[in-house]
Amino acid sequence: MSLSPHSLLGGHESTSAVPARQPQFLRDKRGNLSKNSRMFRPLLPLFALVSLIPSVRAATGLEVPNSVIISVREQKLLLLQNGAKVATYPISTSKFGLGDAWGRMTTPLGYLAVAQKIGDHAPAGAVFHNRRFTGEILAPNAPGRDPVITRIIWLRGLELQNAHAFSRCIYIHGTPEEKLIGRPASYGCIRMKSSDVASLYSQLPLGALIQIVPDKLPRLPKAPKNPAPAVNAPAQNKTVS
Repeated sequence: MSLSPHSLLGGHESTSAVPARQPQFLRDKRGNLSKNSRMFRPLLPLFALVSLIPSVRAATGLEVPNSVIISVREQKLLLLQNGAKVATYPISTSKFGLGDAWGRMTTPLGYLAVAQKIGDHAPAGAVFHNRRFTGEILAPNAPGRDPVITRIIWLRGLELQNAHAFSRCIYIHGTPEEKLIGRPASYGCIRMKSSDVASLYSQLPLGALIQIVPDKLPRLPKAPKNPAPAVNAPAQNKTVS
């Protein structure tokens, strides 16, 4: 078998030409970029949440130093103040999964905002029907009962993927079924223990950003131990449209 000069020079006829290797520094650079992207991936929800704050301030005229990230995977709610961790609470999302379709009792994902707060000064365990206090008060884990109790934080979707959230009455609210907190158990809303939802309610102003994510919560530094600013609550059924 004879080889042509063209093949010896690594031309198209050659079957044994060795491809040129990339310089080592390019391979190292790509490896470092890949590692860095993995390192910062858990912080992407926080960066996106912080970037939305100026838009919410402009739209509502409200200062919103506090915000929330809810993890479906971990069944936890993280309260943030100026991007730092204030508190983490166990919660329950929908037992029917995720989504925002009409007629389905699912929990929506994405960015939402606090549109209404209902239940100022109501006692723990206060039962609400159609967002009105009935006068009944339930103890935690009252048998056979599963109403909305204690506080209601009504959410409005800010994206196409959660545009029906307000009309679907997606709330953060208290539940008497505290034994189920920590795993999906709701009919679309975010459920909390009565003591936890009352605490969150007092720290979360109208217009505050809520992000619901399918993944784990980001790891963040703790906020300074100064008391969180009080949220004025002069009346029930406070609303921002």
